[in-house]
Amino acid sequence: MADIRKILSQLAAQEEQLLDTQFLAPCVRGGRVRTRIGGMTYLFQPQPENFEGWAIFGPVNEKIAAVIEEPSLPQMAEYLQLLVPIRLQLACVLQGQTWLAYPVNESDAKQRTGVAKPVPVHLVTEGSQFEAIVARWDGHCLWFEEIDRRADPLPSEKLKAAFKKLILPQEVRFKGMTPEMRTVYELVSRNIKDFDPKLLEEQRLQRALKMGGGELRDFCDRENYWLVEWTSGTGEHHTSAIAKNDLTVMSAGICLSGLDKDFDLHSLVGVVENR
Repeated sequence: MADIRKILSQLAAQEEQLLDTQFLAPCVRGGRVRTRIGGMTYLFQPQPENFEGWAIFGPVNEKIAAVIEEPSLPQMAEYLQLLVPIRLQLACVLQGQTWLAYPVNESDAKQRTGVAKPVPVHLVTEGSQFEAIVARWDGHCLWFEEIDRRADPLPSEKLKAAFKKLILPQEVRFKGMTPEMRTVYELVSRNIKDFDPKLLEEQRLQRALKMGGGELRDFCDRENYWLVEWTSGTGEHHTSAIAKNDLTVMSAGICLSGLDKDFDLHSLVGVVENR
């Protein structure tokens, strides 16, 4: 019986300590905040309920914690320093201040968090698509810390330029591009309606033909290749089978003495006009 009284007394003391404690925590809109007091973890509904950001909270009871004041930058920095740093690249906004991001280095992310995959990063207050950031992992969530000032800004600018031109992910290439950067580009393109697969393939074929002085008329999907109808600069109509992956010629539609695969769609236009 004495043990039960002791336990009840301890619980009452912990509850009293809880209600007298203020704590710093980040919070996403519609989420909850947590803190650890006396070896126990407590989860609270924030007040106001739609709060999003960093705040110093004070428990109203065991289920609700009210926002008391905005923390200082040093207080937030001290909190974040206790968590695991992860370098990421921003992809797109999910909702509010939450962004979808991808690790800059997959191997490093696996060592630090156990996984390397697209992840939500909360309370992103600065940054843009393709920008490198530093976030902190608390074992459950990733919280934005700062723009990664050590990162080379050039790859981000190149990705932005390619995206503005609606260049397909498999066609984006530049010195220093990593597999992780390509993954981020793919994540961004999936969330933009202008990146319709058929429309993008049409633009890809059109660009290749225009480089050689030709014009696209139509194309059909034949599983492993495109059947492309096009017009040369001299007005001749042609139909050619073009490989999907690199636009090499599988069948030119004219006699090239068996050398069809030595050309791509771009160079084919010049060959036809000069034959």
